[in-house]
Amino acid sequence: MSEEDWLASRFEASRPRLRAVAYRMLGSLSEAEDALQEAWIRAAGHGTGDVANLEGWLTTIVGRVCLDMLRSRRSRREEPLDAEAAAAAAAEGPEQEAVLADSVGLALLVVLDTLAPPERVAFVLHDMFGLPFGEIGEVTGRSPAAARQLASRARRRVRGGAVPQPRAARQREVAEAFFAAARGGDLNALLAVLDPDVELHADAAAVPSGIPMTLRGAAAVSRGAVAASARSRHSQLALVDGVPGIVMAPLGRLVLVLRFSIRDGKISRIEVIADPARLRQLDLAVLS
Repeated sequence: MSEEDWLASRFEASRPRLRAVAYRMLGSLSEAEDALQEAWIRAAGHGTGDVANLEGWLTTIVGRVCLDMLRSRRSRREEPLDAEAAAAAAAEGPEQEAVLADSVGLALLVVLDTLAPPERVAFVLHDMFGLPFGEIGEVTGRSPAAARQLASRARRRVRGGAVPQPRAARQREVAEAFFAAARGGDLNALLAVLDPDVELHADAAAVPSGIPMTLRGAAAVSRGAVAASARSRHSQLALVDGVPGIVMAPLGRLVLVLRFSIRDGKISRIEVIADPARLRQLDLAVLS
């Protein structure tokens, strides 16, 4: 067997793992496949004569390709899809990508997308796949110590700031109860977690008419939540500006956020945010 044939067989054997690495970095199955194709071209052109750890070497190549793609994406400043278009794309998209998004976690994919490209690469390679910081430094063009700092900064962003207990636990219980009740269409359960004078404000991008909308009172807000519950298949709990809220992210692509204000164990205000500029300003993190 020639060296190229041997390398091709090893690359194919590693493809599932390499695809998982690329998907978590890029958040798109089609882009992950493109990254693997480019990685194979680079690997085949280099040869393996001086490679001691083939798996690590292939992962490093994939990491470099993904970092280039992330930087290119940042320079293009791609805008999120509107909520309806993204939901339709998810419904019609590849089943494998939907399974991947669910396995990784929609909220995590959303938060990873807020990181700078080197931070995202360092976090994925170290925290999710255990690559040493020396090898991550080679991918990012940094020293091992600087690569460690990249991963540390990313970890803080992903996990969010510490919220004092027991307030954090109670806020999470309230958000979870709202989410479950909205999904189940349970008006009584919704009324139990809403302040009687709760207000819901939806920006223009979140409303089909394109006109900002306000609902006042627990009865009106609970009916609106049930009516919108069809979208919950693409939603997940996350920290939004330090408070548990809900992100809607078909295939991990953020299109809408529910930001809660919680007072005395009840939701007193809900902001429904879909405007791309406002979404970029939110501080998002994964609920531990």
